[in-house]
Amino acid sequence: MKVTFVIFFICVCLLNHYTEARRGRARGRTKSRVQIGLPITGKYRDPESDQYYNNNNGAKITLASHFDYEYVLGHKIAFLCVAKGNPRPHITWFKDGVEIFTHIYMHVHEWRIGKDKVKSKIEIDPATQMDAGVYECTADNMYSIDRRSFKTDFSIAFD
Repeated sequence: MKVTFVIFFICVCLLNHYTEARRGRARGRTKSRVQIGLPITGKYRDPESDQYYNNNNGAKITLASHFDYEYVLGHKIAFLCVAKGNPRPHITWFKDGVEIFTHIYMHVHEWRIGKDKVKSKIEIDPATQMDAGVYECTADNMYSIDRRSFKTDFSIAFD
């Protein structure tokens, strides 16, 4: 009888939590602006992970565009990402989790600086409503991966 009551109580609590989360009451506690785009750092359980993520030769983004960016429809959007590491990192760009490439309205430029640095810039001109979203710059080499995210939304300019 006690076991049945405990199971019933747990089910009611889980159902209540699920219902509150669906209504939006519990949503604010789990999502944070700080989580998106920050580098992976800190202490790790096993030494292999710690050595991988905290390697001095690992890819590190040293300069990146601002997190939240509002652009004007029809104007140019530009994001910058500079990374260093040994060997020189490779920078990849993503929009809403999908890798992006150069096309007629979007250009990706890359410059190698010295033997351990790379600078990458993405330009979208003219910007449309479809360009709103989350852009991510990922720098990686054989030792580590670092990333930054940029959230964009558009505004309409009234002259």
